[in-house]
Amino acid sequence: MNSERIYIFDTTLRDGEQSPGISLNSFEKLEIAEQLARLGVDVIEAGFPISSPGDFEGVEKIARSVSGVTVCALARAIEKDVTTAWDAIRHAERPRIHTFISTSDVHLEHQLRKSRDEVLEIARRMVALAASLCDDVEFSAMDATRSDPDFLASVLAAAVEEGARTINIPDTVGYAIPSEFGDFIRGQFQRVPGLRDVAVSVHCHNDLGLAVANSLAAVEAGATQIECAINGLGERAGNASLEEIVMILETRRAALDRMTGVKTTEISRTSRLVSQLTGYDVQPNKAIVGKNAFAHESGIHQDGVLKERTTYEIMNAASVGRGQSDIVLGKHSGRHALKSAMEELGFKLSDDELNQAFVHFKKIADRKKQVTAVDLEHLVSEDLRELSDIFELKAYHVTAAAGSMSESRVEIGKEGQRLSGESVTGGSMESIFKAIDNAVGTRGKLKDYQVRSVTEGKDSLGEVRVVVEVGGQAYAGTALSIDVVEASAKAYVRALNNAYRVGAVK
Repeated sequence: MNSERIYIFDTTLRDGEQSPGISLNSFEKLEIAEQLARLGVDVIEAGFPISSPGDFEGVEKIARSVSGVTVCALARAIEKDVTTAWDAIRHAERPRIHTFISTSDVHLEHQLRKSRDEVLEIARRMVALAASLCDDVEFSAMDATRSDPDFLASVLAAAVEEGARTINIPDTVGYAIPSEFGDFIRGQFQRVPGLRDVAVSVHCHNDLGLAVANSLAAVEAGATQIECAINGLGERAGNASLEEIVMILETRRAALDRMTGVKTTEISRTSRLVSQLTGYDVQPNKAIVGKNAFAHESGIHQDGVLKERTTYEIMNAASVGRGQSDIVLGKHSGRHALKSAMEELGFKLSDDELNQAFVHFKKIADRKKQVTAVDLEHLVSEDLRELSDIFELKAYHVTAAAGSMSESRVEIGKEGQRLSGESVTGGSMESIFKAIDNAVGTRGKLKDYQVRSVTEGKDSLGEVRVVVEVGGQAYAGTALSIDVVEASAKAYVRALNNAYRVGAVK
């Protein structure tokens, strides 16, 4: 059976980052983009370059570094947006400009304050401009599902005429229901014959919990690209969940006759990385990637699964990377074993990166009985982030006891210097954070503090995420350690590194 190919357009780094509280720096964006490429998505929407210098830097870094995938930048239908988007992605192996304008009357009247004729003319000019710069142009009609179908058709036809190779029909506010959305897509194919010569895409939001269902309805109506995000991240209630879309098409291929190019065994790792760097936990009962997605509590279910897995599991956990890995290392393992294990996980480390990872691995292995694949995955990610840090936690000492003040002393490395700081306050976390401030010479205000276990057991790696306000702006930092105090200090230092990169810390 030759199933029709559905292209996966990942917007985790653009629409996903617009989720409240998420702010990724360019290094974190690149790390996620490299994992998305390993996952096998077709398009990475790397960001909205005009929105900030940091976003421009992140998009440009991805465009220069990530290969084997289309790198896309978003632009309003404004000349400066379009040219800035092109400047950010022009060095990509496969660049795409994605420009958009609203087409619903409610947006035209209250947001754009323009007539239909003006919007039609702007769409035509900006698609033509984008096509003059880049061979691959995508056009989106924002709030398409609340637009007059005939006016929408005129705008989409103009975009096709001016060179758009992908036409996106979004359900921007998550208003549609599957039956009507499928009919809506079919209606546009009928009104605009040129849509059959380009890729038709959909971008569905989850305000009513129907983003995935609406996306599938559109595919059955002829759409060939789905725009989605890891863990369903995105504005308000989020976007269609990439992992759900992909596994529905994989699990029900016989019924839907569609397929993707996604390497499904990379799904769980991608989900964990995005959760770690964004600070958005995955709900335990989340389909595909939730902690309980393959867990069985009921005795009846347990009995059935033990006798035959398919009695209560329609997917194999290993197919999404949830199977128990055979990679288990201990304190007697050497560099070669570590390198081999890393390569099996998909990491190609340079000699310097391997040496640094080996040092950290030995520290963990001395304190844990076994180092698992998940430990290694987090270890190498942590090491690669540290290579780009200016400030480094070299040493710390915390003294705390019930009923007494906590005293902390730290040493921070900065480009060959050793900076010292100390503090005496009411709590151990507060004292170590203030000691770091004193060493670095800044004043940070802790806005958020989260701790979670990465793996199981009393010797599990602990992951700490902090959000620190410096100069009125918030910066996030994440770090790992068996010792939660150490992880907290490292996370705080990483947040200050992120502040340093934009000049908020000297």
